[in-house]
This record gives sequence, structure tokens and C-alpha cells, in this order.
Amino acid sequence: MTEIAHSSPEDIAAMTGRAREVMRLNIEALEALERMIDVSIARAVDVIMSRPGYVVVTGIGKSGHIGGKIAATLASTGTNAFFVHPAEMSHGDLGMLRPDVTVLAISNSGESRELRDPLIFCQRNGIPVIAITQRPTSFLGRNAAVCLTMPKVAEACPNGLAPTTSTLMTLALGDALAMVLMDRRGFSALDFGLHHPGGALGMSLQSVREWMGDNAAAPASVPLNASFSEVVSAITEGRKGAVAVLKADGALAGIVTDGDLRRAFQRDITGLTAADIMGANPITVDPDARMSDVVDLLTANKISNLFVVEEGRPTAIVHIAELMQAGYVA
Repeated sequence: MTEIAHSSPEDIAAMTGRAREVMRLNIEALEALERMIDVSIARAVDVIMSRPGYVVVTGIGKSGHIGGKIAATLASTGTNAFFVHPAEMSHGDLGMLRPDVTVLAISNSGESRELRDPLIFCQRNGIPVIAITQRPTSFLGRNAAVCLTMPKVAEACPNGLAPTTSTLMTLALGDALAMVLMDRRGFSALDFGLHHPGGALGMSLQSVREWMGDNAAAPASVPLNASFSEVVSAITEGRKGAVAVLKADGALAGIVTDGDLRRAFQRDITGLTAADIMGANPITVDPDARMSDVVDLLTANKISNLFVVEEGRPTAIVHIAELMQAGYVA
């Protein structure tokens, strides 16, 4: 195993001091950017909202990397968007710029040569461009319908070369644009969840019916007069730690859990039936409820399972272990 060299106390102090300096420069850059926010952001929102097509985000180098994230944020918050590399546009991908799109072009200097062909194409075809740049008088700034101008601040790079504060400001400005658009569209948490079905929020907003799917197995059940041994067998076969106790018409009468069985063993079980040991009026959930409601019910009531009930009859059973395995519960 390679031995790790340990820095001297002086070097440690210098490195932590430098790290704090970078943070301070970033904070100052964001504060300067906040002071520069003006009506341009509203104009950019108006342009995007008035256009039926996608927002096509483009940029080269670090601006391109930030642009990809901005496009993803826009797409997930109600504004259809995707990223296209400007160099690829010059080799055929200009065909993606339909007449109804809006272009969001990012360049700190505003003079990136890879952006020239797309910008000229947009001018010729009446496609509005929203620019994010530090130089509104640059080629990008002059060819933009709206210019979101960033303040001229020093990069955190000691050589003033590696994009640092500038990329942070670009990201923050893109987030601001996306959030204002989100507000204007009335994009809700439910809408967000529909765009994130694989994420924690998306899963929590999924309905119980969606979680069960088309092939949900009916929960193990027994009649009210089932014997103690029949209840034990049903719970064992169901493998969910509980069994539904049903009335003669199939409606849910109660629940018997593993805990109920253990408590029953503390008395004479001779002649006991499901009705004798069940918990009446168990906590249930409607199939159209959100999975977040299920998690809340299980947590608040400190229970491990509950029945999904439709028209008074249990159609499925939800166990907290399954929710943990699926990622619904941490």
C-alpha cells in the first residue's frame, strides 16, 4: 500500500485558507450577479413562454457542460429543452433548430467561434436567441434577442484562466431562469414527480394503484370463524406478516399480524378464532392515494403493513420492508 505523505501544519493552513478564499470569491460573484438581475430575466421568460417549441441550449467547453445541466433542469421543471453541441450544429444539427424553438446560447466571452454558425442561422430564420455572457457587446450579445449579462469578476483560478466563478454564475443564472419559468407555468410538485418517476420524489407521488401494477396479488385472508391454526397457516403462506379477516360478503373485518399471534400464545388458544385475535378497524389506504401517504401512515402509526382497500374489500397488502427495498423508505 502506498504511504500517504502528510502536509506540514503550514501547508495545511495555506491550503485551507486558499479553499476559503475560493469560496469567498464565489460568494462575492453570486452577490454581484444578484445585483445585476433586471428586467432581462422577465423578457427571457416572455420569449420562451411565447414560443411553442423546445429551448435548445448550446455552448462550448465549460459553458457547454453547464449548458447541459441547465437544459436538464429546464426539462425537469416544465420547459421542454435539450442541449446541442454548437460544433455539431455546423455539421448538420442545425436541422434541430425548427422555426418554433428558442435558443439559449452560453459563452462567457461571447466570441466563441463555434457559436457563429448557429447564431447566423438563427438570425436568418427568425429564431430568437437568449444569451448568457459577460459581454453584451460581443458577437453573441449583439445577435441575441435578450442578453442575460453577468458581472465581470475575477476567476478563482490564480492564473485567471480556468473558468470558476464564471461557470458558477452561469449555473446560478440558468437555475434562476428555470425557476422563474417553473413559477410562471404553475409547475407543481406533482408535475415534478411525473418527470422523475425513478427518483425519491417521483416514487412518493406515485399512486398506490400504480405501485401495485396490474398483477397485484390479493392479500392472504381468512373468514371470521377461521381457527387459530388456519390463521397461522395463512400468515405463513402469505409471507407479509399479516392476514386479512373477511366478513361473509368479502368486506374487510380486521387484521391479524405476527404480533397478534404472539400475544395470543400468552393465553389458552384452544377454540380461538380469527375474530378473537384480530385487530378490528385496521388502518387502510385507498388505491388512488399517493405512496407518500402510505409511508406517512406506516410511520405515524408505527406499523409494518396495511391493506389497500377498494369498495370495502382488501385488494393488496403493503409491507414496509418492500417499500424500503424499493427505495420509498430510507
